[in-house]
Amino acid sequence: MGLSSNHYDFIVVGAGSAGCVLANRLSKNPSIRVLLIEAGGKDNNPWLHIPVGYFKTMHNPKTDWCYLTEPDPGINSRQLQWPRGKVLGGSSALNGLLYVRGQAEDYDHWAALGNQGWSYQEVLPYFKKSEDQERGSNDYHGVNGPQKVSDLRLRRPIADHFINAATALGIPYNPDCNGEVQEGVGYFQQTAYKGFRWSTAKSFLRPAKHRENLDILTNHHVSKVLFENKAATGVEVLKEGAKKQIMASREVILSAGAIGSPQLLQLSGIGPASLLNTLGIAIVHDLPGVGENLQDHLQVRLVFKTSERTLNDELNSLTKRVMVALQYLFNRTGPLTLAASQVTIFTQSDTSLTRPDIQFHMQPLSADKPGDGVHPFSAFTASVCQLRPYSRGSVKITSTDPLKHPAIQPCYLSDERDQTVIINAIKVARKIASTPPLSEHVLSEYVPGEKFQTDEELLAAAREFSQTIYHPTSTCKMGVDEMAVVNPRLQVYGVKNLRVVDASIMPEIASGNTNAPTIMIAEKASDMVLEDHGLAQ
Repeated sequence: MGLSSNHYDFIVVGAGSAGCVLANRLSKNPSIRVLLIEAGGKDNNPWLHIPVGYFKTMHNPKTDWCYLTEPDPGINSRQLQWPRGKVLGGSSALNGLLYVRGQAEDYDHWAALGNQGWSYQEVLPYFKKSEDQERGSNDYHGVNGPQKVSDLRLRRPIADHFINAATALGIPYNPDCNGEVQEGVGYFQQTAYKGFRWSTAKSFLRPAKHRENLDILTNHHVSKVLFENKAATGVEVLKEGAKKQIMASREVILSAGAIGSPQLLQLSGIGPASLLNTLGIAIVHDLPGVGENLQDHLQVRLVFKTSERTLNDELNSLTKRVMVALQYLFNRTGPLTLAASQVTIFTQSDTSLTRPDIQFHMQPLSADKPGDGVHPFSAFTASVCQLRPYSRGSVKITSTDPLKHPAIQPCYLSDERDQTVIINAIKVARKIASTPPLSEHVLSEYVPGEKFQTDEELLAAAREFSQTIYHPTSTCKMGVDEMAVVNPRLQVYGVKNLRVVDASIMPEIASGNTNAPTIMIAEKASDMVLEDHGLAQ
């Protein structure tokens, strides 16, 4: 790893869920010289490869950017931690491993907004292209891609009770939320293989890293994009206070994520003129949408005490934790293979709706927050989020210092429609918990607690107890309106030779976890880049 030159055809900024895909696909053509730059280090921390290792890598400054939101009025002026991967593999190296694509209607809506080429039928081949599906191939799944997708290696009775209660309420059982329809209840699949996490660093970068035409630069922070006559010509990088310029003859591609990409554009003189003028940044192009349109999934975590033993009981003593470690060491099974959740439900918060607008993440354990120890009693967690929030936030730099985090304001629950959905979502969660066979094992509601009953009280509970699911998107949105940042080929408006390829380009957040859609975006973008330069093989 390192520089073999100061000039490349393509420079990709950020070795995360999108950047690793781009590095692999672009460097497949041996005539193209590609540089991948990552601000973090190599993925050699053992916890990055154990599925449950996110308990150790989140909030760890060696692997996590450790972002903190601004005080948000919608959640009682609380500030939330927003982990983002700062390591090869990016957030795919420390996420919850859940493989969810979203709804077909999401992508058809993107296309209807003017984004030609992004309908479901046009993006489905890219989902399949990246995938190596444990269950085999069909109309919706592929088996020859680099990204391992597998069934869970851990199941517990309380999870089955949860599924059976949901089906008793009329929610259909659905073993594949990424198949023909998303709606229903079933077990998640995860980006793992034989008990190991399968980040994009492992799936896409590892097979490509020895190519002579691909260089990978770690521990280098890109401070700005360089321009000449409104054309991107390279990047400036920082390491230990020293600056260096690296040139790109064809394109610079930003894959720094929904926080990093708008931050870098703003630092480089592309963004709202009012913001850039305030900070004394020379304007390359006045682009008002940069950093706007921020969307995220806000979840309310309900915890129920149970008579049924849960993972809390398996993890609440040193002896039991040693047994768990040995189970993983010898069999690659057990609690250490745990994804962020076991069971998902996609359903409606209101019976008048025609498609799911809420998602459940059910865990057979409970804790005050990820990374904390489990509670000293048997319990499970049923988190529920709104899939397509109406509230919009922003990411704005507050300094010309590229090492200073931008101001992140999610504006959670600022739209009254979101308030209605979250109130109804809590009611659905309670209805499931009070339905047999699950209700036969539930002792009480621990969080938020049964004292919250009226709609006003439930909204107050949501404001007090809600948390992010770590799905920031849409801050460099793709589109054709005045607030769009990139066109449907992901090229930044107003300049040349610059693209954004990551979750920030989503016009609207996908209906589910965002890792799989981000990989798809990079797969599709790779083809577009090669086509636009006449390099497609």
